[in-house]
Amino acid sequence: MCEFIADSFDRGKPQPLRCPEPEQARVGLAGVRRDSGGATGPARLRRIVANHPAQHELDLLQEEIVSCNRCPRLVRHREAIAITKRRAYLDWEYWGRPVPSFGDRAARLLVVGLAPGAHGANRTGRVFTGDASGDFLYDALFRAGFASHPQSNSSDDGLTLTDCYISCAVRCVPPGNRPTPLEFATCRDFLEREITLLPGLLAVMALGRMAYDSYLAVVRKQGVRFLKKDIPFAHGASYRLPGRGPVLLCSYHPSQQNTQTGRLNRPMMMSVLRLARDILASSEPWSTIPRRK
Repeated sequence: MCEFIADSFDRGKPQPLRCPEPEQARVGLAGVRRDSGGATGPARLRRIVANHPAQHELDLLQEEIVSCNRCPRLVRHREAIAITKRRAYLDWEYWGRPVPSFGDRAARLLVVGLAPGAHGANRTGRVFTGDASGDFLYDALFRAGFASHPQSNSSDDGLTLTDCYISCAVRCVPPGNRPTPLEFATCRDFLEREITLLPGLLAVMALGRMAYDSYLAVVRKQGVRFLKKDIPFAHGASYRLPGRGPVLLCSYHPSQQNTQTGRLNRPMMMSVLRLARDILASSEPWSTIPRRK
């Protein structure tokens, strides 16, 4: 069964989805079993992950991301911004390269954003760092207990994440904040490989429709069958896809376009993070997780 396990802000009372499940549960790296009988605790995951060969593979993957030059349009754009800069940051040496992921490698929650900000992550070199979107996101993660600080100003500000890992659908800042379909597809391999190297994932939080689409493309490539009409994007929607992989959580992106217009506010973001906490804390099958009103 594929179940809709949280109320949507947009669609009223959710209806259960009926999707076939394979007979066997998915088994992740190091034998971390992702079945419906309960969650793997963070302390045990941290012990498993600390000495696992996948850690070296994840290091190599981040190095590969940072050195990527696959998309000529994005290369030109990120480097042009790093040269021209914004007046407020003329004394900064911009990162101007693809931005690696950030967080706890034993994380059970993966947050997927769209792409680096022109004068945020493209400047600082850390995802969601140095702009208003990052201020909004890290404040919420701090309140939910995932971040050590409510602000993220630079890559050396001492911020750490616990039980949370942040990635992006596209690793370079795109013109107009709009990657092309080919750029999404070219970068998708990084996200797919990254997910396989995070053995403890129990929930994936997609920030915005484009991050949601990218994650579903990765899941579909892995052989998971579903009808997209059965899992529409809506802020606050949560789905367990066939295969007993991570629960998919949907949130509007914390862009200024959303936060300054009231489309996304702090209570809305916190409600999704509270649901994430419920999922991580639950020792029961996903279908028994209490719904939040």
